[in-house]
Amino acid sequence: MRTVGVEEELLLVDPDTGEPQARAAAVLARAAQERTGQDVFEKELHNEQVEFATHPQSDMADLGAEIIRCRKDAARHAEGLGSAVVALATSPLAVSPTITMNSRYLWMAREFGLPTQVQLVCGCHVHVSVESDEEGVAVLDRMRPWLSVLTALSANSPFWQGHDSQYASYRSQVWDMWPMAGPSDIFGSAERYHQCVANLIATEVVRDEGMVYFDARLSQRYPTVEIRVADVCLHPDTAVLVAALGRGLVDTAAREWRAGREPLGHSAGLLRLATWRAARSGMSENLLDPSTMRPRPAAEVIRALLDHVEEALVANGDAERVRAALAELTGRGNGARVQREVMERTGSLREVVVACIRHTQA
Repeated sequence: MRTVGVEEELLLVDPDTGEPQARAAAVLARAAQERTGQDVFEKELHNEQVEFATHPQSDMADLGAEIIRCRKDAARHAEGLGSAVVALATSPLAVSPTITMNSRYLWMAREFGLPTQVQLVCGCHVHVSVESDEEGVAVLDRMRPWLSVLTALSANSPFWQGHDSQYASYRSQVWDMWPMAGPSDIFGSAERYHQCVANLIATEVVRDEGMVYFDARLSQRYPTVEIRVADVCLHPDTAVLVAALGRGLVDTAAREWRAGREPLGHSAGLLRLATWRAARSGMSENLLDPSTMRPRPAAEVIRALLDHVEEALVANGDAERVRAALAELTGRGNGARVQREVMERTGSLREVVVACIRHTQA
């Protein structure tokens, strides 16, 4: 069974006002005092966020427990500094984020200008193990059309700089400002994948392999495929759902490759439209059907994703968990819906953040 790991980025906020706080260095210092935190928490582009990475897990129950534990640990470290952590993919309140002071991030600020300044966004990255680069690239080629559905499920960023963006995942739109972000073309082989990455780096627009921000890529650090399209999820069970579906997509794509089935030939341009549609609508209205790239009701497209990965879900023992989590998500709504419901009820973006602090560990 393939292992799965999750990286989550969390916002640091004032628990009373909901405003982001530049406390990452202090939080990481507190975490480093405990052995359990030394290999879990990491700095990110901005001082208003922290990232943690779970260990590789085969069982989704174990993965879910580790996500909850890491969120609680991050909350405890932040609380000692008068801060709170919240799983929001953008700050609902206006913020002028501060760049983390290291050579890499300062280079990005010089090279890319304003987009670096505004990139205070939090994602959820899912790592799924693969046997080789060749298998990994075959997987990337075959799961491309389905990734936008994960964006819709995880959407958790409706507000931006104090305003309703009219998107379910505005993080996706902000992230798309990077010139190296978005869907990729079909590679066909590991050799062509690595040549593509080398060509991007040779332009000197991209500093290194870590800045090749494809929607899904081969990890530079682990023997995994890294799926990068999800907002950080408001609720831990949604993060586990995205991880289980991600593993299902990898298993299904690898099986298709071994059976000699060619990937769907949708262009990167069409896939970019599918991502935009998912970011705009979330789980409501229409999404683009991954097979046809034509609009269909979101519920039908999500059902098609489940059908696509059903064999893998059953083989991994994830089918019942995924069905239950999806039913819960459909009833409760994704993070974007929860945030808007709080805003409609209270009229206060501060109350949105305060409510989401509670949801983060629920």
